[in-house]
Amino acid sequence: MTKHEQILHYIEELPIGEKISVRQIAKALTVSEGTAYRAIKDAENKGYVSTIERVGTIRIERKKKENIEKLTFAEVVNIVDGQVLGGREGLHKTLNKFVIGAMKLEAMMRYTEAGNLLIVGNRYNAHKLAIEAGAAVLITGGFDTDDEVKKLADEMKLPIISSSYDTFTVATLINRAIYDQLIKKEIVLVEDILTPIEATTYLTTEDTIAEWYKVNEEIKHSRFPIIDKNLKVQGVVTSKDVLGKDAGTLIEKVMTKNPITVNGKTSVASAAHIMVWEGIEMLPVVDPNHRLLGIISRQDVLKALQMIQRQPQVGETLDDIVTNQFMDVTESKGEEAYQSEVTPQMTNSVGTISYGVFTTIVTEAAKRVIRNVKKSDMVVENITIYFIRPVQIDSTIEIRPKVLEVGRKFGKVDVEVYHEGNVVGKAMMMVQLIQ
Repeated sequence: MTKHEQILHYIEELPIGEKISVRQIAKALTVSEGTAYRAIKDAENKGYVSTIERVGTIRIERKKKENIEKLTFAEVVNIVDGQVLGGREGLHKTLNKFVIGAMKLEAMMRYTEAGNLLIVGNRYNAHKLAIEAGAAVLITGGFDTDDEVKKLADEMKLPIISSSYDTFTVATLINRAIYDQLIKKEIVLVEDILTPIEATTYLTTEDTIAEWYKVNEEIKHSRFPIIDKNLKVQGVVTSKDVLGKDAGTLIEKVMTKNPITVNGKTSVASAAHIMVWEGIEMLPVVDPNHRLLGIISRQDVLKALQMIQRQPQVGETLDDIVTNQFMDVTESKGEEAYQSEVTPQMTNSVGTISYGVFTTIVTEAAKRVIRNVKKSDMVVENITIYFIRPVQIDSTIEIRPKVLEVGRKFGKVDVEVYHEGNVVGKAMMMVQLIQ
């Protein structure tokens, strides 16, 4: 185990809510402060440590993917640029609901329960009653609170946070953070679909080709990752590599060295692009030290992509906003055509359609026409926009994609965009088909 891994393991074993510092970690594990700092940052990226200005770094509970829409109080402090006035020991806790205190005290308390976050101004009675009810408090407008309330918050281990923002801004910021996390929740990662190492068949650099034949006969697969004695991926072997070679030859002599690998946090869409682009059927999944975690196959990736397309959308990205505007206006025997309105979100600072949105529009049109012609999805190999004119907000544009040629693996699509009968954009793209 490397020093970096030792530190990560040490941090994971710390109790939730424990305060962490670079100096403390360096001293406890006899490592340099630079090594400790890098490991703490890695732990923060992995989601079980949070660093808050004027408070420090604390161990928080790592959230499961299905529970990602909930925030910890530590995350709320960072989102609203807050200052912790009391109850620091409760920063690791997760809030289940936030309540805006814009009503009479009695009515406010009817809605405030344990695990909530009450967002309110300088109403000291509300602060105290909320803490007594088991809720944390976020004070807007940069106001302070009574020492008695701070003491009670420390005893109850419930944070009192002060933010200089007003109530509306605070609520908007928290909503935005939850919304962003919902979008992340929908992104399927390699770690969600991989075949773990316990169920992965692999060979070692010390095995011979005879071992490949033995394993191939047992499980009927022909592609395997090759690892060394430390579980580090050294190569990949396929049937083409062993064909016609002596059975006593070491795998190490015939394998493809330095293979393409992915990590658990790679998106399935990126993995699909790599596999299609490189013509790969299997990818080893590795940790930061290049040790094998498992594998993903082309079938795993395509199944996951099909599943994603069938799932209901919760968070909405800019691409979703653009493609949701699409309306099929193809005439019965004519070429395919789509209409889209140019909404405010699709424009640049001068109120005309942005270059990025235009790229999304022509790509979506190409995807749809390829799906109709070949019944398959695609990845863009290259795109050339060779003509574009400004199209202003609230305009309706018509997009006409045309398949120029299509084969088993590649296609070429020309897309023309019209506004009021005039050409306002032209693009050409080469695509690879995902079979």
